[in-house]
Amino acid sequence: MSIWSRILEALKALGAGESLAAVFERLRSPPEQRVGFAIAVIALGAKMAKADGLVTRNEVTAFREVFRIAPEDEAAAARVFNLARHDIAGFEDYAKQVKKMYGDDCRPLMDLLDGLFHIAMADGDYHPGEEAFLARVAEIFDIEPRAFRALRARYVPDAVRDPYDVLGVDPATPLGEIKSAWRQLVRETHPDRMIARGVPEEAVKLASDRLVEINAAWEEISTERAA
Repeated sequence: MSIWSRILEALKALGAGESLAAVFERLRSPPEQRVGFAIAVIALGAKMAKADGLVTRNEVTAFREVFRIAPEDEAAAARVFNLARHDIAGFEDYAKQVKKMYGDDCRPLMDLLDGLFHIAMADGDYHPGEEAFLARVAEIFDIEPRAFRALRARYVPDAVRDPYDVLGVDPATPLGEIKSAWRQLVRETHPDRMIARGVPEEAVKLASDRLVEINAAWEEISTERAA
């Protein structure tokens, strides 16, 4: 059974009256967290796509870029997206359940937020409704403001990109410690690590863009310190 079929089963359970909490409770174990992660991206992405009052073709396309969908799974994926878009549960309910699923581990939550930013910027416009949506999701996820700013700066053209924010360090941090933080982020962004923490293989492509940003931040800081 493909991941899309399993996701569809979970969403059908919601449609049949099962509570969101009960569905996510079944998805808390590591093997099933991939399904929970995918449902969270789909549901939050579908609801955020309406935050600016309009669901565009670009936003749907961006969702397909976050998830590599095999031709044979196209129909199931489309049904999943449409079910999530019309689900009566609010986006905060989904955000709280996925936060509960991962607990204090913010790494998969950052992965999820990364995908949502990708969808938000698909139409080339960062709407105030999307800003409010993403800021609230980050708050529910307990994402540190510095980490949220770094992610926002990578996607939003008018945002100031701070390399120290990207690496999650203070400008006063010694270079050796910054280098250690950079190496740790590189390790955590490796596809195998992402899959191990419950990110579906279909969504691991997010890591390539993030890795470029992490390496660019380290290069900028190390060059600046060497001057």
